[in-house]
Amino acid sequence: MISAADNRQQISLWLAELGIDSEVIAHRTLPFFSEADEKMLVTAETNGEGKAFRLLPGAASAWWQIQHQARVDGIELYLVSAWRSVAYQMALIAEQQQQGIAPETFFTYLAPPGCSEHHTGCAVDINTPECDEVSGIFGDTPAFCWLRQHAAGFGFVMSFAENNPWGFIYEPWHWCWHAPKS
Repeated sequence: MISAADNRQQISLWLAELGIDSEVIAHRTLPFFSEADEKMLVTAETNGEGKAFRLLPGAASAWWQIQHQARVDGIELYLVSAWRSVAYQMALIAEQQQQGIAPETFFTYLAPPGCSEHHTGCAVDINTPECDEVSGIFGDTPAFCWLRQHAAGFGFVMSFAENNPWGFIYEPWHWCWHAPKS
């Protein structure tokens, strides 16, 4: 088993590779998430442009079930993000840097490498038609109200409520599946 100190060291190495001082996130209690084995992932959904959103099999199955029940209840849900590798997370961060955005800012809406639930293959970003994909507006939709009432029954938990302890912005679209305890 890898220790918390080893995880922090790995995160520091990834940040150093990006030219970011790890002190930027030192005050935050960000958890480390191991990267899912890419060979274990299945396609949970493919969007209109042909982009496949992949999850671990249990999370994908739960996604299909929740999406089906939402549709039965008159709510349309679709994915805008699912599994992403540490390398992809680092590319997203590099893109923010190229735009001149400071780490203190982008780390409020983008997790440092190793700290994203998306690495697990269990996290999804959800949207509904007629809604901007990544804004707090999703929190005002009937789809979000439906998720708040029903998501836990499918194993999904909203990760970043308002004033969350990790310093991330409110993300009503970000949900993570937790396998049932056996």
